[in-house]
Amino acid sequence: MGPWWDLRERFTHLGLAQGFDELLCLPHLTGVEPHRHQIETVRKVLKQFRGRVLLADEVGLGKTIEAGMVLKEYALRGMAERVLVLTPASLVGQWREELETKFRLSFATTHDPLLRDDPRAFWQQKRIVASIAAARRREHAEHLLGGIFDLVIIDEAHHLRDRSSQSWKLVDALNKRFLLLLSATPVQNDLVELYNLMTLLKPGIFKTLKEFRALCMTPGKPRQPANPEHLRELLRGAMIGNTRAVVALKLPRRHAVTMSVDGRPGEVEAYADLAAAARRLAAEAGRHQLALHHLLGAAGSSPTATAAAVARFAARRPGDLEWRGLAERWAAIETGGKEGALLDLLRRNPAEKKLVFAHSRATLARLGDLLSRTGISFTSFDGSLSGPLKDAAIADFRDQASVLLCTESGGEGRNIQFCNTLINFDLPWNPMAIEQRIGRIDRIGQNREVFVFNLVTRGTLEERMLALLEEKISMFELAVGEVGAILGGLEEERDFPDLALDAWLEATETGRADAFDALGRRLDQARRQHEGAKALDEALFGEDFETA
Repeated sequence: MGPWWDLRERFTHLGLAQGFDELLCLPHLTGVEPHRHQIETVRKVLKQFRGRVLLADEVGLGKTIEAGMVLKEYALRGMAERVLVLTPASLVGQWREELETKFRLSFATTHDPLLRDDPRAFWQQKRIVASIAAARRREHAEHLLGGIFDLVIIDEAHHLRDRSSQSWKLVDALNKRFLLLLSATPVQNDLVELYNLMTLLKPGIFKTLKEFRALCMTPGKPRQPANPEHLRELLRGAMIGNTRAVVALKLPRRHAVTMSVDGRPGEVEAYADLAAAARRLAAEAGRHQLALHHLLGAAGSSPTATAAAVARFAARRPGDLEWRGLAERWAAIETGGKEGALLDLLRRNPAEKKLVFAHSRATLARLGDLLSRTGISFTSFDGSLSGPLKDAAIADFRDQASVLLCTESGGEGRNIQFCNTLINFDLPWNPMAIEQRIGRIDRIGQNREVFVFNLVTRGTLEERMLALLEEKISMFELAVGEVGAILGGLEEERDFPDLALDAWLEATETGRADAFDALGRRLDQARRQHEGAKALDEALFGEDFETA
């Protein structure tokens, strides 16, 4: 960067530093009521850290909200025109949704077709949420490195702990003015990881690695600082880490129950035959991965959704009588086994409002018909509704209807903590999507115990996957945000849904059992690594980095 850039930055800070006492972004937030620790964190980032900081709040304290507020503040002041958010692939959609619904900022994402059609045009857009795995690929990185960014935000920044990795090299090489690194566990194995993160934020803060080792590390003990007070003093100029204890945040208890339901006559056999056909399909040189996701995902939702998905696939294989027959069999199943279980749950404690999630719109429509016939008052919410209609649906749920039927985008950015019961009629394969659903009601501001019911049909991929997640990482006992931290250590290149699908598509029952056992061992290891990192970070930083 040339002298003009340094002068512009100094002038900007001189002119606006005083003004950061009054945050302009607060009236511009939607469905967000920032807590004191978040407001103070944002002020500190803007004034003291000058937009370059490691946000290391404990999981569940709202690092994403803090980063969004910093971004919105800079945007309102004309200081952040070009913005890049880099995140694990599984969180790209969630970031786009949060920034749009809570901060009214529209972003392109690496899910957009333009990335494939015209990479140069894609990376020249002003606001982008990108998978870091996509961004670091050579054909994309060259476009990124040719641009200038006002603000770069890195989620799950502990993935940058290795200075020799392509991710670290990309972020280091980006032409960036402000940089926010987000990680609840910045140090996972070795204090050198902290050196690597701090070098991105403030090059030269520790001078050379050799000097850092000599000053801050105990020889032969890579996790133990030689001079903890000196290390903390250096970090105070680049890190904020709020803890639940200091901000006095105590979320209510969460109770989760998984209900395994028998499929109806015809449903069990149709599922088994669909699974067998899917395994044969998977053997066709791996060309049908996306179709298999759709087909088996629909089969875990409802017969209505499955019939539609299988019919669409059969239409692409006009000479294949097996798939046409499967479509007809699924279409003949009028009622799925989970529907009766749902009605039983809705009739319990009828005075309590209940949020019901279904991944498929076909399933949502089917449930709407079911509730209409049984006289249960409900309203529906999905991504196709306009803003005013979404507001009206939430108001209707709050004031009159006892049930809100939601697709994945349901309730985003809206306050629905007046409800404390959630029913997962079906389960997305991405555990972070399940966690995101729970986060609609189990969040700051909820003052009652939260109840989560998961409905699965016996013998399905969803039943097996959920049993694994409950057994190995106690998924429903974790704070919202912690699942992502654990799964982030599982495998950076491939997401959990792909790993679970691969295990399910093994040709034999023995092969499937072995594959799920292997996946379970990896989940075990990821959970232990996460817990070790939490303990290490607590020992290193304690309560020295809060805003309180």
